[in-house]
Amino acid sequence: MLTKAMPSTPAIAPLRRVLIVDDDDLVADTVSAMVRALSLEVLVARTVEEAQSKLTDVQLVLLDVRLPDGSGVALAEHAATVRPAPAIIAISGLASPEEAFRLARAGVHSYLPKPFTLAELSAAIDQSRREPPPIEPFAASLVGRADIRGVQEELRRVMCRQALALSSFNITQAARLLGISRQAVQQMMRELGKDGRGEPSSS
Repeated sequence: MLTKAMPSTPAIAPLRRVLIVDDDDLVADTVSAMVRALSLEVLVARTVEEAQSKLTDVQLVLLDVRLPDGSGVALAEHAATVRPAPAIIAISGLASPEEAFRLARAGVHSYLPKPFTLAELSAAIDQSRREPPPIEPFAASLVGRADIRGVQEELRRVMCRQALALSSFNITQAARLLGISRQAVQQMMRELGKDGRGEPSSS
């Protein structure tokens, strides 16, 4: 099942740096203090443009859905294409049904309505590290639009790129993250090179 990690699969890279995206100075400062209390490094962005420039080398994004220069939904969709892609928690309960669907499809793990406590934030972060985001909204949106075999192949490619980026292109570690053999990872890397996309990128 895709909803549970395989028992032999180790945890992903340690959580070190969190990006907080919120245009409200008071909220940003308050959440920053909470995150630092969890012994984590903090980056803050107040616009979509600023956040896009800070997505590199962050493992988690705490994202306000409504931002002054655009939608947090678009930022979440962009973050999903970054390698390695960060986990995302929406820290606003103001998303419309359409926005909520797009956020889920982009891999947002959960919503954390404001205001929230340090304990609630810690629990949400822990959940985002232990459990994968729901795959159902994304999978359901593909029915009638994509061939299942093509989706399976693209899923393999995306997971391979993410695992390689998370492991700094260490094939053994990538294989452990994917729960497959080194040989299987090497084969997937050869396939990635042959399909015109080039070597997987960590950026």
